[in-house]
Amino acid sequence: MSALDTAVHGLRALIADGSLRPGDRLPSEGELCERLGVSRGSLREGIRMLAALGVLETRHGSGSYVGDLNAGDLIGSLSLTVGLLPLDAILELYELRRALEAHAASLAAARMDAESLAELDTLLTRLEATEDDDELSSLDHRFHMRIAEVAGNSALSSLLAVFRARSRAYRIFSTDSAAEIKTMSDAGHRAILRALASRDPVAASAAAAGHVAQTEYWLRKLQPDATGLVD
Repeated sequence: MSALDTAVHGLRALIADGSLRPGDRLPSEGELCERLGVSRGSLREGIRMLAALGVLETRHGSGSYVGDLNAGDLIGSLSLTVGLLPLDAILELYELRRALEAHAASLAAARMDAESLAELDTLLTRLEATEDDDELSSLDHRFHMRIAEVAGNSALSSLLAVFRARSRAYRIFSTDSAAEIKTMSDAGHRAILRALASRDPVAASAAAAGHVAQTEYWLRKLQPDATGLVD
């Protein structure tokens, strides 16, 4: 194990066993170096690495602190790596994404309120009406993420946001099959919305899983190039 790995592992262990809790200030560099058996340079690098992941927070002139350790925020840090994945790797994640989208839709159906339903209907009406590729991508993302928000689980919503951000870099609405894809996509969205409006978790889950499977099919068939990073 490298000195950096030792520093990171040691810091994580102190947090995992409760020695350091969310909001706690880290002990002095000297104390930590002695406890972990690493140099100051390795310790500082380990702190920077964990800060980049949201585990630690460095405050200028004050030191380093354990972050809030919010599940949604920590999952969001996955975007640093998932956002770089090639299409083949993204497609490997689609089985997981289908399950997550289906579960989110199921939860949302049970928790749907009139205001959220009206908002989703407005988004879908705009989505059906547009032919602009950028607007299609944006509205589609907002539609699905609104469902995830209604589901009421911040960790689930954050994980879906990470997966969806990279998927959006591979545009299928700008291909020669765009018209057929959009027709199927609009129908899939409507099926999801009908199930949500009926407060039917089983139907919502099935509709969402089917819709994601359609997207996966077109990505595998068309193999589009990535357009870059998408936030």
